[in-house]
Amino acid sequence: MPPRYRYEQIADDLAERIASGEFTPGSKLPSRRELIEHYGVTEPVIDRAMQVLRIKGMTETLPGVGVFVAE
Repeated sequence: MPPRYRYEQIADDLAERIASGEFTPGSKLPSRRELIEHYGVTEPVIDRAMQVLRIKGMTETLPGVGVFVAE
């Protein structure tokens, strides 16, 4: 299996946490800053991971409010 980008690993981890019920539908995900600290990465990496989850239809973003788990 080829190496994976860090943003893919983070997106997969968050997707697993959503699937397990840690983050329930309608709940707000941790802030960008909290995710940066938790995963020890830079802002663009978190932004890319969030983009992956949005494309998969797992999250919805409300600008200036936050990222929420899709219903």
